[in-house]
Amino acid sequence: MQFGQLKRREFIRLLGGAAATWPLAARAQQPDRVRRIGVLMSVAESDPEAQDWLRAFSEGLQQLGWTIGRNTRIDYRWAAPVDAESRQRMAKELVALQPDLILTQNTVSTASILQETHSIPIIFANVVDPIGSGFVASLAQPGGNVTGFTLVESSIVGKRSRAIRRILFDRLQSRCPIPWNEGNCSTHSQNIRDRTRHCRTSSRSE
Repeated sequence: MQFGQLKRREFIRLLGGAAATWPLAARAQQPDRVRRIGVLMSVAESDPEAQDWLRAFSEGLQQLGWTIGRNTRIDYRWAAPVDAESRQRMAKELVALQPDLILTQNTVSTASILQETHSIPIIFANVVDPIGSGFVASLAQPGGNVTGFTLVESSIVGKRSRAIRRILFDRLQSRCPIPWNEGNCSTHSQNIRDRTRHCRTSSRSE
């Protein structure tokens, strides 16, 4: 999902919720302990929507009692989406700082951080297929050091495609395009193929 598809208020809730997933002991107010957060963004630093996301993140933290410069420090690293080498270098830098938590933007940034650590807690903001990507064991019980948010649940894809067919196919008498990013891990893409095959087959036979 692109930045523009999430409204600001939704993202504040999303990343505010990310901060709320910290262990209770870690969230206790400790004046003598500044908590350090690493953030890996797979987008250019100049991207205005990315900056808006991060402002929302800071606001969410503030609402939970975490103030940058008082009891929290955030270290940002940026890498262009297509620059895997730079992204891995930024991931290595963040892990070397030994933050209390790392926030990742998406699938590729999460994968880069996981190549560098399996002990620092990681929260991803938006991964399409965390199970297929190997980040979590299941949505209910992630396990390991990774948790986060997914905005697509593959089991509803078939229901969506059937609804689209009922609404549109009689008018269009054509195929129904369902886009996805092949770069996002394969279990999700395969689920889409499997769950829409019946829809495509039926449309051709009519």
